[in-house]
Amino acid sequence: MVQISRAVRRAAVLATAASLVTLTACSSDSGSDSTSENLDGRGPITYVEGKDTTETGVVRQIIDAWNAEHPDEQVTFKEQSNDADQAHDDLVQHLQAKQSDYDVVALDVPWTAEFAAKGWLQPLTGEFAVDNTGILPATVDSATYNGTQYAAPKNTNGGLLYYRSDLLPAAPKTWTELAAACEVAKTNNIDCYAGQFAPYEGLTVNTAEVINAFGGSFVGEDGKTPTVDSPESRAGLQVLVDNFKNGDIPAQDTTFKEPESQKAFEDGKALFLRNWPYVYANAEKDSSAVKGKFAVAPLPGKDGIGTSTLGGYNAAISAFSENKATARDFLTFLQGEQAQRIMAMDSLPPVRAALYDDPEIVAKYPFMPTLKVSIENAVPRPVTPFYPAVSKAVQDNAYAAIKGEKSVDQAIKDMQSGIQSAGS
Repeated sequence: MVQISRAVRRAAVLATAASLVTLTACSSDSGSDSTSENLDGRGPITYVEGKDTTETGVVRQIIDAWNAEHPDEQVTFKEQSNDADQAHDDLVQHLQAKQSDYDVVALDVPWTAEFAAKGWLQPLTGEFAVDNTGILPATVDSATYNGTQYAAPKNTNGGLLYYRSDLLPAAPKTWTELAAACEVAKTNNIDCYAGQFAPYEGLTVNTAEVINAFGGSFVGEDGKTPTVDSPESRAGLQVLVDNFKNGDIPAQDTTFKEPESQKAFEDGKALFLRNWPYVYANAEKDSSAVKGKFAVAPLPGKDGIGTSTLGGYNAAISAFSENKATARDFLTFLQGEQAQRIMAMDSLPPVRAALYDDPEIVAKYPFMPTLKVSIENAVPRPVTPFYPAVSKAVQDNAYAAIKGEKSVDQAIKDMQSGIQSAGS
């Protein structure tokens, strides 16, 4: 799960990333002509992904399985830095230079639109179309830009609501029910809710989840037109502001990222925690004060199950690859039963829906059926080639609102203006 959680942390240096995206978005080079070249090319390829930090070396297991079956089309693993920003910049450097040494690249889901808009990715259309049968639809949406699929979902992720099952008979399904359950927290002298509300990418995720759950959105299908200035978005942001104002979300949460919120829950100091699936195993350790005392549920919504922000990685073919036919077959292999099972058994949430109900996998990871519901109700982060700047506009204004420095109305208006500027 470390690989996936990098997705949430990648904006630690958003200012630098935003500058980089602006620069590349405005540059004149384009890979559009290259998408018609080397379509029948076969031979060795290089697969590029961040550091393989999984316990069993998932990426290498998958590549070994492929290589055993394809002696003339061997895949070499180019392992990048564990730092998501460094990995992103490495890809930009190679693809902007139209280098052919990176054939298939793993993309954090927000990067897909950015790279597709630059013409650096081979569209998965015509003979390059992949079969999405059995693939979770939300993951396909994350790999689609402006109506065209540019990548194959590889592994995914979704947010979960952790709750004290020893204190509550069932998890709340709505924010109204969650607010009512906060009385239990007060009775037990603990905080009600822990999330990620420090001014970084996690705040964008937490804000987007509530705004999306109330029917709001951020950008249109073109990835540029701002859509956040709506009654639905205001209603969602108002929920967060109200919960901070009444103390159900404590003020200290404005300093919380994933580790701090996780610690608060595992120390028994919070009734609810919004976080990723990797927390489950940690919370069951002997060192956890809530071992055997918690359960997981989908995030709460307006009238029922809420909306998670989708995490994970997509795999795309470089427009400059010389062996695109092999690369396309490798994408199919990554999405196949064998590779997806390898991922699932090492806690990387797969993109094949059926594996979430597989007895062997559920026995090892009991949260999988709940995670499936979360992902089925998930929405990708704003699909835009200007994602870092859009994320900055969201988190800056959400932070000002929950701190009481801006009204909800002003925060939404300024968010709209910030997104407009990002795409102009």
